[in-house]
Amino acid sequence: MATAPNLDPLVVDLDQFHGPLDLLLHLIRKQHIDIFDIPIAGITAQFLEVIGDSEHLELERAGEFLELAATLVRIKAQLLFPRRGQDEVDDPRADLVRRLLEYEHFREAARTLEAAARVRSRIHPKGYLEARPRPSVADAPLETTWSEVWEAAVALANRVSEPEPIYQVSGRVLRIEDKMDHIVMVLNERARIDFAALIAPWDNRMHTVISLLACLELAKRSSLRLRQASPFASLWLYRSEEKWDAA
Repeated sequence: MATAPNLDPLVVDLDQFHGPLDLLLHLIRKQHIDIFDIPIAGITAQFLEVIGDSEHLELERAGEFLELAATLVRIKAQLLFPRRGQDEVDDPRADLVRRLLEYEHFREAARTLEAAARVRSRIHPKGYLEARPRPSVADAPLETTWSEVWEAAVALANRVSEPEPIYQVSGRVLRIEDKMDHIVMVLNERARIDFAALIAPWDNRMHTVISLLACLELAKRSSLRLRQASPFASLWLYRSEEKWDAA
């Protein structure tokens, strides 16, 4: 194990790091430390000093930093104990070095993709997809027989000779006269009715329009009277001989 150099304390802002591995990797790379021979004692002291100076660390992030701090302290303690036999080959720092190298690899890959996305956004609009090249006809193998070609030509000729079917969709015809008869029948059974209650059984825009036109035509013929207390209020239909009352 290499002797830990005297590492100067660093002043860093904890909020600029995405996690404990990011902070630890920053401390190592900033001081040009060999990642395969990390001076655990000095790095652990710096790491604890940085997270100790942070007063506004969120609880979830604090747990991540404290977990790595505990790992550093454990590695430091393992390096202090004497090792014998096979244990002398195993370096307690090996797993931490592997994690740091993997994190650095993915971090650089993410930065490369982010830079490529910024360049792409300056050239192409959002959602742009490059056109795929059409395959060359010469590259497509022709695997068919003359009998298949003849059958396809005959089927095409038969389809052209047949007249195209004509489809007609006709809805049910609504007549104003039928609606007028229905309104008169309803008013014969009761003295008045709300227009909304009149059209409720159908719940259809066409029935609503035809019913309104029928009411206006009956009012024009003095067969009924219409009353609306205020704009957008309920529209009431009365028998022509009935008196007004509160709707």
